Amino acid sequence: MGMVKSVRLVALGVLFALVFSSVAIAAEKIGVIEPQKILFQHPKFEQVTKRVQAVLESKQNEAKSAIEKASDNKKKAEIYATKKQEAAVEEQKLMAPLFKEINLAIRTVAKAKGITVVLDKAQVFYGGVDLTEDVIQQLKKMNLSQ
Repeated sequence: MGMVKSVRLVALGVLFALVFSSVAIAAEKIGVIEPQKILFQHPKFEQVTKRVQAVLESKQNEAKSAIEKASDNKKKAEIYATKKQEAAVEEQKLMAPLFKEINLAIRTVAKAKGITVVLDKAQVFYGGVDLTEDVIQQLKKMNLSQ
């Protein structure tokens, strides 16, 4: 008799866990976005992209000049790697403010719409509220006020 009672208690515990986890999942409101589209539509994207391109060209020219002066291949490879790393760091610095604004716009839109989770649309098979256009409009609004 004790064994049957403990099996029932375990089954009841599992049932309660399933019900409560379903309720918790149902409480989550999921939004989806297209991050690349949002980035490309950022009001400052073109301006920042031009600055990034200028930095990349500058680092390439620095690398080319230094490599021409270097005699051994190991040194040339080191120069190339260093300049490539410097370019990546500069690109990250230039893009960081855009990513920060996008993050804020996503949070603002999600909060206004009662969305608790936002995922990349490409990773979602089905469902979710598409917030992409709302986030783009929020970015435009944020940049008008600056």
